[in-house]
Amino acid sequence: MAVQQPEVTETSPPQNLPALPGLPLPEDTANLRFGPDLSQGLLGLLPLVGVWRGEGEAHEPGQGDYHFGQQIVAAHDGGDYLIWESRSWRIDQDGNYAGPDARESGFWRIDANDDVELILTHASGAIEVYYGKPRNQTSWELGTDVVVRTSSGGISAAAKRLYGIVTDPDRAGGDLAYVEERSVGEGEFYPARSARLQRYIG
Repeated sequence: MAVQQPEVTETSPPQNLPALPGLPLPEDTANLRFGPDLSQGLLGLLPLVGVWRGEGEAHEPGQGDYHFGQQIVAAHDGGDYLIWESRSWRIDQDGNYAGPDARESGFWRIDANDDVELILTHASGAIEVYYGKPRNQTSWELGTDVVVRTSSGGISAAAKRLYGIVTDPDRAGGDLAYVEERSVGEGEFYPARSARLQRYIG
């Protein structure tokens, strides 16, 4: 099931996240043309800002492979962090929606030494703290340092993620692509998820 992209014309208004009025704080923005200025400390993460939609492949030990759709929102409010939210859904063999999948939210941070932190809370009952470094100006490699699970949470013990902006000769800008590896217990890492997402807002 292909993700529908908004039709953009010269008269189309630029898109951004919907906002609820009434708060005294700056609104979250996923479009660098609107809202507060991006913190100078976040320039090393600037290419991530936007709303991204696309599809990918996942593997669950004992259950096999499946196809999923995904939306990632990477926004900011002028603070020294990016706001991160990912929602995904399963897609059946005919390309139709087949139910909800993984959901996570958290924050990206980067310091003056280009040390990257990613703090994630998963709807499945886990909290993960990743550390890593940029590989270059448009890719970031991270691995978990701490994984905390609730009593009903999953069994994943560690994870690695590689994110990058990849170019498409048929489209201006780039796509957000990633691969994720996970381990169970003290076992080796296995390919868990990968996706390529197109910019929807930003």
